[in-house]
Amino acid sequence: MHSFFFTSLMFFLMPASGVASTPIEQQGNFFNAGDSRIQYVGRVRMTAGNTAEFNFPGTVIRTRFNGTSIKMMCRPETGYFMAEVDGCKAFKIAFSGKKDSVVTVAAGLPSGTHTVRLMYAIEGLFRHPEFRGFITDGDANLLEPAPMPERKIEFIGNSITCGYGIESVVASDPFEDETENHYYTYANLVSDSLNALHTSISRSGIGVYRNYNGPKTGDKENMPWQYDYTLFNDHSQKWDFAKWTPQLVCINLGTNDLSTNNYDISLYEKAYRNFLATVRSRYPKAKIVLLTGPMLGEKDNNAEKDALNKICRDFNKKGDKNVYRFDFSFQTGDLGYGASWHPSLKQHRKMAAELTPFLRKLMAW
Repeated sequence: MHSFFFTSLMFFLMPASGVASTPIEQQGNFFNAGDSRIQYVGRVRMTAGNTAEFNFPGTVIRTRFNGTSIKMMCRPETGYFMAEVDGCKAFKIAFSGKKDSVVTVAAGLPSGTHTVRLMYAIEGLFRHPEFRGFITDGDANLLEPAPMPERKIEFIGNSITCGYGIESVVASDPFEDETENHYYTYANLVSDSLNALHTSISRSGIGVYRNYNGPKTGDKENMPWQYDYTLFNDHSQKWDFAKWTPQLVCINLGTNDLSTNNYDISLYEKAYRNFLATVRSRYPKAKIVLLTGPMLGEKDNNAEKDALNKICRDFNKKGDKNVYRFDFSFQTGDLGYGASWHPSLKQHRKMAAELTPFLRKLMAW
């Protein structure tokens, strides 16, 4: 039944270009992004004009409606979303052109109540993504949203957590928005398996003290520098941590710090300790898991493991028993590579299969 519905849905999916030339009032009922019947998961800044701004991958927009079709309106060139309608298989929609401002998410649906879940698939730092609202057909309306799951996870990470190159199958491919997709990452797969919501505070190339190929002394614009703000690389608004209180936080930082043999492990350890203390201050009751990724070579991976093991032991000894450790398996190429030798889709699935049972037991979920 779901497969048939998905086929029908794809048949009615329409390209975005040119749609915005028709005035909104002629397309149906418009509901701006500030409507209380639209839910958000992730760091979102609402403007005075009821536009939702965001630029972290994995940001989710949810709603319910009672019509037969629904469109979404965004700033042109906002980028790519993964869309789920009525829980069916997700598909990608794009705001890629300079005139793409309205995209049909679904049409030709049977009359009745329908759900829509949209996940921002990419890093939107240079696109300045904006969601402006939904358009329904005829007299259809948005409905009060369904309750969200109570389980909440925050993933803090780098390109691996973003989903860099996950849709590519050629290791030498460069970065492209078209092949990045957070929807397919270990983070989203784990969250779905645990029936949890998650946020992704992640950025390609970021480190806890040193970004990719940065100086040995470190970079100023690292994750601790960014963490307290709603939008990446925009310090005009601090994030209100009361809006999102996860029971679980997973930190996957270190691959960039230790990536190009020009690092100081003592500076990494010091910065990580300070950042962990910051995360703990924001979420006093959360369980925090320190992860190592699958991309580093053996020497650098062992250095990272040793540092994180020491940090975890020290926090435990000082009375914080809710800090834990977990290591992903090395990627060996047997599951292929994504762009720039990043984890492939199959590798992410393996990572999720490794992490899910660990977290399920840890959280009793």
